[in-house]
Amino acid sequence: MKSLLAHIEKPNDDFPYYNNKPCHISASQWLLVMVAISIGLLLLITPIPYADTLVGQFTVAILFFAVPLASLIKVAPNGWQSIFRRVNKKDIVSMFAFAFLNLIVTISIGSLVVKYIGANANQLITSVGELTPPEQVVFFIRSVPQLFGEEVFSILVFLGALQLFSSVFKCSRSYSVFFAWIICALAFGAIHLPTYGWNFIQAFVVIGSARLVLTLAYIKTKNIWVSTGAHIINDWIIFGLTILGASRAIA
Repeated sequence: MKSLLAHIEKPNDDFPYYNNKPCHISASQWLLVMVAISIGLLLLITPIPYADTLVGQFTVAILFFAVPLASLIKVAPNGWQSIFRRVNKKDIVSMFAFAFLNLIVTISIGSLVVKYIGANANQLITSVGELTPPEQVVFFIRSVPQLFGEEVFSILVFLGALQLFSSVFKCSRSYSVFFAWIICALAFGAIHLPTYGWNFIQAFVVIGSARLVLTLAYIKTKNIWVSTGAHIINDWIIFGLTILGASRAIA
C-alpha cells in the first residue's frame, strides 16, 4: 500500500491543512465544514419551491458547492484557495486520462454487479435521452455546477479525514492518505444510495470505485479542477452515449 501511494506523494507538493500549512483548521472548525457539507447536500436533495424550474435547478446545484466553500472560507480565510491550482496542459491530459480510466473501471465492475447481483438505473441519466435537443444542452450545462459540488463534497471529506487520521489517530502520512481515500469513496457512495434505489452493492462498490479513481486525480495533482474536469468528461460521455442509444432506438 505504501508503494502504491509513494509515487504520487511529493514532499514539496503536499496536501493542505493536515500539516497546518498553509493554515491550521481545528477539529471544531472541521466539524463546521462537515455540517455545511451536509446542509449543501440537503438543499440539493430536498424539494424546495420552484425546484422544478430552470432557475430552481441551477440554484440548488450552486448552493450544493457554495455552502461548503463558504464554510471553508470562514475557517481558512487565508488558505481556502489551496484546493484550487492553476490548470496547465499536463492537468488537462490528466483530466482525460482519469476520465477514461474511470469509465474502464466502472464499466468493468458495473458489468459484474449487473450480471451477478443486479443494479438499478439512474433515472436522471436515462431520462436525458427523452429530452429535446435544447433541453439536452441545458442538462449538460446544469450538470457542471452539480458535478463540481460533488467534487467539493468529496475533496473536503478527504482532507478532513486526512487530518483526522494524521492528527487524532497518529497514523503515518501514507496510511492517513489511504484511509482518507477510502472514507471519501464510502461517503460518496452513501450519498448516491437514494439515486440507485438503496442498492448498497451498486452504491458502495460501483460508485465507490468511481470515486476512488476521481479522488486519485486529486491525490496526484492536489488540484480540485483536475478531479472536477475528469468527473465532467466522464459523465458527459455517459450522457452522450445515453442520447445516442435513445436516438438509435427511435430510428
